[in-house]
Amino acid sequence: MATPKPDSIWTPTFALLCLAQFLGYAQHSVLTPTFPLYVTHLGGSPFVVGLVLASFAVTSVLFRPLIGYWADSWNEAGVLVSGLLFQGASILLCFIPVVEATMLANGLRGIGWAGLNTGGYSLLALTAPAARRGEAAGYYSGVQSSAAILFPAVALWLIDAPSGGFRVVFVMAAALAVMGAGAGVGLGRYAPRAARAPQLDGSSSSRLGIFTLLERDVFLASVLLFCLHLSLPAVTSFLVLYARAIGIGNVGWYFVVSGATSLLSRPVLGRVSDKIGRGRALVAGFALQMVALLLLNAASSLTGLLISGVLYMLGFGIGSSTTLALAVERANPQRRGRAMATFSVAFPLSAGVGALLTGSAVEVAGYFWMFLIMAGLGASGLVLTLTNWPSLK
Repeated sequence: MATPKPDSIWTPTFALLCLAQFLGYAQHSVLTPTFPLYVTHLGGSPFVVGLVLASFAVTSVLFRPLIGYWADSWNEAGVLVSGLLFQGASILLCFIPVVEATMLANGLRGIGWAGLNTGGYSLLALTAPAARRGEAAGYYSGVQSSAAILFPAVALWLIDAPSGGFRVVFVMAAALAVMGAGAGVGLGRYAPRAARAPQLDGSSSSRLGIFTLLERDVFLASVLLFCLHLSLPAVTSFLVLYARAIGIGNVGWYFVVSGATSLLSRPVLGRVSDKIGRGRALVAGFALQMVALLLLNAASSLTGLLISGVLYMLGFGIGSSTTLALAVERANPQRRGRAMATFSVAFPLSAGVGALLTGSAVEVAGYFWMFLIMAGLGASGLVLTLTNWPSLK
């Protein structure tokens, strides 16, 4: 078998890493529209939906430092596999038809999500060619987002199918997580080993190192990613409820079109980030997101939702690829696991905060003001980018 060139992106390690990420994100995409509908089916309000979604974020954030240390001291691929298996097992709690069980399941799933992302990003940082990090990040994040093309629509179809229902969707989600773990096992055979961090010596400084979340090298990239993802629950989980509230059907097409946009654009946008610089790419990303959120208030048909979804995912794609490349560039190789744990904590943290803000805004002021508020919060990322412009050149 031919040996990949040093600057080659598509090595066996990268291909299997992308497959494991695709399957892991597929189970997440299946549950994205399912949890809001399931919780309301059980009698929960939009605010309760926000609480259930936030439980996922709380555990993922709290356990991320420990999992980051585990990745540094043990094995990145092993952390990824363990995370996927934990997610698959936790979904089984959803078969208990009470809101509290669903919240517990989603909270436990957040721990597995931390393992999937920390292990995956650590392997990406270890293997991505230095001169093509933006492009590699674009492919990687594109594969992750590609799961959102069909799986949310499939979940909605299964929920309403005569022989389907919520239980069928939960079985599918668990099976996807287990298959992802299988790909991770194969990945472990190819993945290179990084230099391991020193083991615990029992000192207070060593114990503190396990539970230190903040890695300053990637702090800016993490905060920018947080701002970028803050509005995501509004255009994914809550969009299903919004479409039903204003009488728009066939909303599954929204996920297909927006997911396809994200998949097709990210590799190209990652290369754009390499060429034009991180700062300009981030400005474009935040601006597109703000426009898309404002357009949702003017949408009165499926076409309007689709236009908004395309614009949002273009901004989301270039922003995600750019922040990931920025984190990979700045991560300390000796603390790569903890650095990528710090970076990836922005995903669940922004999802939890965004879900609570979105649910509360809908409950208090309605969808119109909720979209305005989320667009305004997106401006904070734009301001942060401009404030740190010299360091992003």
